[in-house]
Amino acid sequence: PGWLLSPPGRPYLESLLHRNRRRVFGLLERPLLPPALAVPTLPYKLFLVGRSGVGKTALVAALAGTPRTPAHHETLGIEATTVFWPAKPRGSARPVLFQLHFWD
Repeated sequence: PGWLLSPPGRPYLESLLHRNRRRVFGLLERPLLPPALAVPTLPYKLFLVGRSGVGKTALVAALAGTPRTPAHHETLGIEATTVFWPAKPRGSARPVLFQLHFWD
């Protein structure tokens, strides 16, 4: 569970950070990794739907590392956010990079 903070996982975490904050990526962007650390990217599109004011946008903002203002605001239309999440599956020698497209 602590692989991302371990010495082998630090380069993957550092590729996601900018000034010690999670970097915001656009729909066509991805983190830059050295060729020796290149890993497969697994894209997923996650569509969040639910009642108004339950915290869908706040959840996406927390996962993306971009906290929103505490005041409630209604999301107009669809808001797309891309989050990259490195992980090392159990029983695998190589890590993978999950590319999560949140559609809120």
